[in-house]
Amino acid sequence: MMGEMTGSIMREMSEKVKKEMHGNEAGKTLYLECASGISGDMTVAALLDLGADEVVLEKVLHSLPVDGFVTEISRVKKSGLDVCDFSVKLDEKHENHDHDMEYLYGKEEKMREIHEHHPADTGKIPEHHKHEGGHLHGVNSVHTHEHRGLPEIETIINQAEMTEGARSLALKIFYILAEAEAKAHGVPVNQVHFHEVGAVDSIVDIVAAAVCFDNLGIRGVIIPQLCEGSGFVRCQHGILPVPVPAVANIAQSVGLKLHITDTDGELVTPTGAAIAAAICTSSELPDSFTIEKIGIGAGKRTYDRPSLLRAMFISDGKKNNNHETAPKKKTDISDACSDRDRIYRLESNMDDCTGESLGYVMEQLLAAGARDVNYTPIFMKKNRPGYQLNVICDLQDVKKMETIIFRETTTIGIRRMEMERTILPRASEKIKTSIGEAQIKKCTLPDGTVRYYPEYSSIKELARINGISFQEAFGKVQCAVEN
Repeated sequence: MMGEMTGSIMREMSEKVKKEMHGNEAGKTLYLECASGISGDMTVAALLDLGADEVVLEKVLHSLPVDGFVTEISRVKKSGLDVCDFSVKLDEKHENHDHDMEYLYGKEEKMREIHEHHPADTGKIPEHHKHEGGHLHGVNSVHTHEHRGLPEIETIINQAEMTEGARSLALKIFYILAEAEAKAHGVPVNQVHFHEVGAVDSIVDIVAAAVCFDNLGIRGVIIPQLCEGSGFVRCQHGILPVPVPAVANIAQSVGLKLHITDTDGELVTPTGAAIAAAICTSSELPDSFTIEKIGIGAGKRTYDRPSLLRAMFISDGKKNNNHETAPKKKTDISDACSDRDRIYRLESNMDDCTGESLGYVMEQLLAAGARDVNYTPIFMKKNRPGYQLNVICDLQDVKKMETIIFRETTTIGIRRMEMERTILPRASEKIKTSIGEAQIKKCTLPDGTVRYYPEYSSIKELARINGISFQEAFGKVQCAVEN
């Protein structure tokens, strides 16, 4: 299943998403309180309320080669609270009735009535396809609505004007969603399309969430649990139990904790679950913490509880327990660095697995989100030559990594170790060179020294475009950095 991902998605997920999340100099810890579930529009609204730049978001959405929608950011009242609302309004051609409570939970007559009045595809772009501010979607657009799957999604995301961090996160969310839907319907990932992955509102919500997340410089996300409803809900495939199969598959694959409530309805949407799975770094809140800022996003559906998602920037309360004014003495390099986090190392020894098999499993692990993968030649019992496979990953990815290792290698056991890392502050930047624009990584050492590292993928692309060797392209970019 994993091998069917496109090459670009594999590279983006493995090399960029988590570097951006954990490497931002202004990184913050986000706590998502999902007592009323989570959806794409609720997430975007909560992040906007936290301070994500609306202008940045609007620019990206204007650049999407997708038509049939307008977006609106406003303030609404929910249970007497003033909260942010992010709306993706679709034209009749693209409407999926995601917020129509009568369609979702009503009678069959309502569904038949909707489909009977659904207009045919004329291929024209009416006036109401214009985006907020008069931008016309549809120029150079991707017109493959009925068969839009991961390759088409990748094309759309790559054409949009956004940061590499936001682009990588958006692709990761789409893959998580597509994998869950593929499992639910029993089809390969590359055959999941339209209603499951490529619906216009899903594209807009996911891209918007990725852009806002990236814009806020978030380094870690705590999601203790997702509160979900019960009963049944109508979708394009018919009547489904709550949680719907895609949500259950996402929760199972990454270990998200679900809490089933007495609410009759769907509180967690597949898009919301995919976003949570892509950004969550922990399910454990500190024993005490300080709230630095609060954002609340409104949902559209009406249940027996207010449809709200509360997002908070928090800091560990333990940092404020010591009221001494004397400056802390720095005793080692880790004290001088701005960030630490915890990761897991998985390792396994094997003496009956070929080098080709290990090369393949490395690709699979990186595509699934591993931070790093390597294998080392070793000598085992009775002096048998073998390999030690080492995988570095986040806690929420451990189960997924182990599943791949057991499936793709001959090992019968995996050692697991929790490790603490000290991380240098880093940021991704673009610079102009004599051969074109290049992506570089900027790292700051404890003594304030700054180092720059050209990104491999950027150098490779410049070498290809200019018809020169990789070494020559690297040298020209390095020269531009030094000057």
